Amino acid sequence: MPDMRPLREDLQATLDARRDLGPEYEAALIDSFVERLDATIAARVRAEIAAEGAASRKPGKGQRNGAATMIPVAIGSLVLGVPLTSIASSNSGLVGLIVTWLAIAVINVAAALAVARRD
Repeated sequence: MPDMRPLREDLQATLDARRDLGPEYEAALIDSFVERLDATIAARVRAEIAAEGAASRKPGKGQRNGAATMIPVAIGSLVLGVPLTSIASSNSGLVGLIVTWLAIAVINVAAALAVARRD
């Protein structure tokens, strides 16, 4: 399981490192933070899916609970997406914005595929 330090601390450390190292290391710092963010979100999604699978009963005939499983992932994506959009676009412009939303999209697709396989 990845390091579960609060994301705020990771972001602050990344911003401090950028301030210390200068803009030439900005891309590497952003990539590093996005990787930690991806790992944290993926771990949380796996934990949520595992908890939901263990706590939920078998759906009856014709019932699917995939949509209910995807709601936390979608809400989490929006909650994290708004501040990350601001941070990425202000620090690294369009490239950071694209990397951020690609990471969010990949996580959502992976979660949807996991739910689809389970159902």
